[in-house]
Amino acid sequence: MATRFVIIGGGPAGNTAATYAARLGAEVTLVERDVIGGAAHLWDCIPSKTMIATGGAMSFTRRLEGMGLEQQMPEVDVEALTERIESIKVRLQRSTTNLLSSQGVELVKGSARLVSPHDVEITTTADDGTTSVRTLRADAILIATGTRPRIPEWCVPDGDRILTTRDCYPPRVFPESVTVVGSGVTGVEFVHMFSSFGAKVTLVVSRQQVLPSKDPEVAAVLEDDFLRRGVQLLKGARAESIERVAREDGSEEVVVRCDDGRVVRSSHAVLAIGSVPNTDDLGLDVAGVEVDRGGYVTINRHCQSNVPHIYAAGDMSGKLPLSSVASMQGRKVAEHVMGLQKVAHRHLDYDKAASAIFTEPEIADVGLAEADAFAVGRKIRVTKVPFSSTPKALINNDWRGFVKIISDPATGVVLGGSIVGRHAAELISVIALAVTANLKVTDIVESLLVHPALSEALAEAAE
Repeated sequence: MATRFVIIGGGPAGNTAATYAARLGAEVTLVERDVIGGAAHLWDCIPSKTMIATGGAMSFTRRLEGMGLEQQMPEVDVEALTERIESIKVRLQRSTTNLLSSQGVELVKGSARLVSPHDVEITTTADDGTTSVRTLRADAILIATGTRPRIPEWCVPDGDRILTTRDCYPPRVFPESVTVVGSGVTGVEFVHMFSSFGAKVTLVVSRQQVLPSKDPEVAAVLEDDFLRRGVQLLKGARAESIERVAREDGSEEVVVRCDDGRVVRSSHAVLAIGSVPNTDDLGLDVAGVEVDRGGYVTINRHCQSNVPHIYAAGDMSGKLPLSSVASMQGRKVAEHVMGLQKVAHRHLDYDKAASAIFTEPEIADVGLAEADAFAVGRKIRVTKVPFSSTPKALINNDWRGFVKIISDPATGVVLGGSIVGRHAAELISVIALAVTANLKVTDIVESLLVHPALSEALAEAAE
């Protein structure tokens, strides 16, 4: 008898687990209430990166004069950009749905909740508005319901001028000015995006640097670029209220008040202060599944909750909120459900996950951070090469940033690295592979890389 596997949530974690488990012989039902492919992935990540790519193209045209061309000032076609975003989303969703169907996965559009440790109640709504409920008995259950933007008590987003990140696309209009609250990964990406489209941007930074969890040298490069573009940075300020206010001429503006008395006025404001897990109304308490104080499901290295046959993966598992991590969790869950952990099985090492921030310049890192090594007194070797010494960067007329590699001084094994600059998200893959495979800096140095290419900076830093 086939293993009965029910998955709640069709994002990267859920659909990857469904695909792999079905290939391994499981009888899989995947329940998704919004969109196959994942709300965070298709409503947040893909649209934002599409808009960032368009904004990046606009920024590039402003550097044409330095490449021997006349400078161009393109204008945004909002309707065409919206169509482009929607077409990419539809294409990706269709591809994911077709793959799942081809593997024999039962796809159900509806909501699901646990009514016992082994029973999942599924509610669906027909086109005529009538609802139906059925209950499935499962041998294994995966909860992969993702997260949603966090909204503080002192702010009421209206989707018009006071926005969450999910309200920003597809774009209705591009704001004349915008205040971004939150200087983490999402916040700085929105700063980059809006400033690329010509908006006057203010960033409320609660700490003394943007990207407080990142390498200070990395943050400094981004801050310098923001300042060159006219972005106003309010450091050491925490927003405590956001409200719409009428001007004397009858128009409206958004006023952001900070705890230190500073006030920012703009046409729009965007909240980018994190996420909360979608674990409400799932019946976790009924099934005996434990969650932490933030509402995230507590998991072990196999992504199992405290109830062994109930797994959690993706953003709501409280691990790294990255699609790549969610997908790998989904694969590992499928392997564990189907018993493959009894043979060779590599556990997911979250400390070796590569991540990227799609600002301009791009930022990417992986593995051990320099500050973390110093904090625990670990001896490391740090080598850094600026892109200004790389021929391809000069050819591209963009030599911002650097490559930094962290290695073990005794063995030469690559422990981590950071890249700031053009195509950092692609270049970090070399360091990520070295970290995962325990390669040495000499392995990178002795690789015959392309010339001229930005990757030459990797070899120079390794040397």
